[in-house]
Amino acid sequence: MPLTGHCLCKAVTYTADVDAPLLTGYDHCDDCQRQSGSTYSLVCVVPSDKLTVKGPLKKWKGKADSGNAVWRWFCGECGSPIAHDPEGAPEIVALKGGSLATEIKKGLKPDTEIWTIGKLPFCQEHLEKPFKKMPQ
Repeated sequence: MPLTGHCLCKAVTYTADVDAPLLTGYDHCDDCQRQSGSTYSLVCVVPSDKLTVKGPLKKWKGKADSGNAVWRWFCGECGSPIAHDPEGAPEIVALKGGSLATEIKKGLKPDTEIWTIGKLPFCQEHLEKPFKKMPQ
């Protein structure tokens, strides 16, 4: 079953013709924190030649620590992050896990953490009172 997903407004859709991601992990790099607006980005790495994207996709060119470019993909309508595409590894694209179809992302099992040097200290703590939703 291919991996499918879309942005918030559904203008950008994608299909990765794979049964499962090559890697599913938490990316703690500063750029992913900023792009996601959160403490990390859940990424699902797929082969770039297996990915088809449709819709008003925009790309922004950033720079990795290696000096290579990293293209950040997002919806040109709603701005939702879709993926990042590192020029240093042209064979892969890292899809943003939150953009996957709901039933697919419910089945994800992260197996890797990357850029843990950027992991924020409070992400290492387990909260005593987790909330299923917003606290009342």
